[in-house]
Amino acid sequence: MRQLLILLLSALCCLSASAEVYTYIDKEGNRVFTDQPPRGNAQKLNLAPPNAMPNALPNGKGQLIMPPPLYMPAAPSGPPAYQLLRIIVPEPDATVRANDGALIVSATSDPALLPGHLYRLLLDGKPMGEPGRSPVFPLNNVERGTHQLSVEIIDTLGRTIEQTPNQPFHMFRVSVAEASDLDTSHPLSAASR
Repeated sequence: MRQLLILLLSALCCLSASAEVYTYIDKEGNRVFTDQPPRGNAQKLNLAPPNAMPNALPNGKGQLIMPPPLYMPAAPSGPPAYQLLRIIVPEPDATVRANDGALIVSATSDPALLPGHLYRLLLDGKPMGEPGRSPVFPLNNVERGTHQLSVEIIDTLGRTIEQTPNQPFHMFRVSVAEASDLDTSHPLSAASR
C-alpha cells in the first residue's frame, strides 16, 4: 500500500511539472503566475523544456560513472591545441643515480592543460600509472640501464592529442657485485685494495 501511495504521489509531481502556466495583472497591479487562470485577461506562457541531468551510476569506489555521449565529437580540424609539450626532468640523455630506482619525471605544456585533457607518461613505450591532470610523475624501482621516456596529452576517450618524442635517460643502480666491492665498514678498507 505504501509503495502504491509513493507511486501515485510521484506521478502527480510529474503531471504538475508539465502543467500550463498563465500570467495576469491583479487589481493591485501585481503580476501573478498561476496554472488556473481567472476568466478574463490571463495570457498563456510558452515555457522552455526543463533542464535534465544525465543519469550517473556509482562504480563502487565512491565515484560516479557518466553514460557515454550520444554522439562522438569530431576531432578538431585546425592548428594543434598545444604549441609546446616537453619533458623538463630528467634532461635528455641524463644519468640518474638512484639505488632504489626512484625517479621523478616532470613535463610542461603551453598552453596549460585544457579541460577534458590528461597527461600520461610512457616508459619504454608502456603507460605508467593512470592518466591525470598533473605533469609530475613519480616512478619507483626503474631497472638499471637506458630507457625511453615520453609524455602524451590524451582526451577523455584515450585518444592522443600531443606526444613528446622519445627521450633517453640512463638509470644507474649499484649492483650486488659492485656493492660487495665497496666495504664501507672500515674507512681504510677501500683505500688498501
